[in-house]
Amino acid sequence: MSMGKRLGAEFFGTFWLVLGGCGSAVLAAAVPTLGIGFAGVALAFGLTVLTMAYAVGHVSGGHFNPAVSVGLVAGGRFPASDLIPYIIAQVIGAIAAAGVLYLIASGKPGFEVGGFASNGYGELSPGGYSLQAALICEVVLTFFFVFIIMGSTHGRAPTGFAPIAIGFALTLIHLISIPVTNTSVNPARSTGVALFASTGALSQLWLFWLAPIVGGALGGLAYRALIAPNDRQ
Repeated sequence: MSMGKRLGAEFFGTFWLVLGGCGSAVLAAAVPTLGIGFAGVALAFGLTVLTMAYAVGHVSGGHFNPAVSVGLVAGGRFPASDLIPYIIAQVIGAIAAAGVLYLIASGKPGFEVGGFASNGYGELSPGGYSLQAALICEVVLTFFFVFIIMGSTHGRAPTGFAPIAIGFALTLIHLISIPVTNTSVNPARSTGVALFASTGALSQLWLFWLAPIVGGALGGLAYRALIAPNDRQ
């Protein structure tokens, strides 16, 4: 596929992830008597990746996440020369989705932006978790997310099931970490909604670039070195 088509796929995939995942948190998580809660938000994030991986994964590889792109570079699955264009497309897609979500959410009388599904630690953590806890959580969970992606998309893995494994992995990650950081493991997703939040989310955004990038790179390196040392798939 041409670079233009691949970047378009990454834009729309990341757009859908933010609109579906963050949209479920902003619009549906706490609706009186009928809210979907943490479990529903976790499932929504998993479903966004699952559906878009099937829709456009064959076009771009279905990263939708700068940390995944970095991890795949580290794991030898993705050329470093394509990394920056992918990250730019992902961030633009996330910002565009957050803008659409803002337009929808602000259509309700009395709407207050608040955290707007942004990520945070300390006073911005849903459960009041510390910077150290948030850092460890994001590094470890992104590590395993990329590790699972590497394994499920390996040439010797069962064909056609990778999006299911990846989608359920992201669901599980959210079930673990929503109380800690509101779950990032994706710098683009964190950036998009932080730009609209009325809290101090932007001041903490650095962590949600640093930790997922480090975790993703380590996950790619670990899979390549420990599980598939001769992997060129």
